Amino acid sequence: MKTKVAGAVALKILGIIAIVLLIAGFYRRVAHVNPTTVALTLLLGVLIISALWGLRYAVFMSFAATLAFNFFFLPPVATFTIADPQNWVALVAFLATAVIASHLSERVRDEAREAHRRRQEVERLYSFSEQLLVTDNVVELLNAIPRFVVDTFGVGTAAIYLTARDQVYRSAPGPELTTDELKQAAARAELRIDHERDQCFVPIRMGVRPTGVLAIVGNVLSGETLEALGSLIAIATERAGAVEKLSRTEASRESERLRSALLDSVTHEFRTPLTSIKASVTTMLSDPQLGASQRQELLTVIDEESDRLNRLVGEAVEMAQLDAQEVKPEIQPYDIREAIHAAVEESKQTLQQYPLEVRVPDNLPRALIDIAMIKKVIGHLLENAAKYSQPGSPIFVSAELTNGRIIVSVADRGAGIDDLERSMIFDKFYRGQSQRYRVQGTGMGLAIVKAIVEAHGGRINVTSQLGRGSVFSFGLPVAGIG
Repeated sequence: MKTKVAGAVALKILGIIAIVLLIAGFYRRVAHVNPTTVALTLLLGVLIISALWGLRYAVFMSFAATLAFNFFFLPPVATFTIADPQNWVALVAFLATAVIASHLSERVRDEAREAHRRRQEVERLYSFSEQLLVTDNVVELLNAIPRFVVDTFGVGTAAIYLTARDQVYRSAPGPELTTDELKQAAARAELRIDHERDQCFVPIRMGVRPTGVLAIVGNVLSGETLEALGSLIAIATERAGAVEKLSRTEASRESERLRSALLDSVTHEFRTPLTSIKASVTTMLSDPQLGASQRQELLTVIDEESDRLNRLVGEAVEMAQLDAQEVKPEIQPYDIREAIHAAVEESKQTLQQYPLEVRVPDNLPRALIDIAMIKKVIGHLLENAAKYSQPGSPIFVSAELTNGRIIVSVADRGAGIDDLERSMIFDKFYRGQSQRYRVQGTGMGLAIVKAIVEAHGGRINVTSQLGRGSVFSFGLPVAGIG
């Protein structure tokens, strides 16, 4: 390596000597000009060498040019003797001008290099700040920050120690930065750069309050960049912590809202069948002389209300399983007509007062579905249509192939849904404001529909017009198309 460097230096020196001799030879043999022109040409060469190779080569060329200028152009020519004292002044002025110009050129070059380096660091800081905004989770952010530092600034390794958490987060496992060193640096809370070990420790401060330390090994950055890094990390961790606390608060508030909605729904819906069952049983126990027809009527009430109660409990369990993603659809190619006809058959009791029209083309391809789940979806939509429609109003079920997916729709001529409620009807336990005390239900049916459709990779949509009815539709993948 040293041999290569020495060889490069020798080549540059020989090149400088050759340039000086070429300029002198050109003006001696080809173009005969006055000494001022020669001096300016040599000075231009010095400036070019300074810009290309640096100050030390430019200084060497200054002395070489001075000697050549004296030898070839100042009388007596072809000697290093100077006869006229004025020529001494000219020669010293030339040498001083060449050296000073070289120094100024080198300074400009260094400043340009420093400006470029600072611009790069600012760009990297901007990129780093963008990466810090990727996640709002504090733990994920702290695990990612050392890796961001390494990737963005090209350092060897990085580590963060936070005093409040008493935890070290590293870009990669290694012995370069021990936990004790990080704790000591955090206790000092001051910027420390160790050029011998190629390490630096940057305090992480929020205002004047130290919260930890960032340690970097390899490619030590400037002090200004390190201070900026510490400030960005402090702001990002505080922001992520605040967002996390806000999320927990929002989750707690949402949990309380759902709990209230569940209690309201359960209190209303579960109490109704229990009241009917209790009343029927009490009547039978208090009056053993009841006639056969009356006893049969009470037993029928008990049977129907028990089925209703069982269905309500089943919906609650199913909703919990879907929320926990414990139910996985068993996807197989099926004719969608099978699911529609099965749902219609099971809903006969509910639909007996509503004219039903099914429109499914004969050439419709098979759909990739869990047929039991999709039957349940269609059943819930049919029941929902019946609940919110007047007896005698028609209900339509249709299926069609659109953009490579089978679109299943259930339409009614009911009361419709206003724009405000349209975005909330698929929430758990939500029931329409104007219908919640008129229509029985727990508010879980459409939430179950949404969860099942999304488990099939689809999306449930609703279009509605007040007083004209609603259309619920969802898409399913086609066998052989996806």
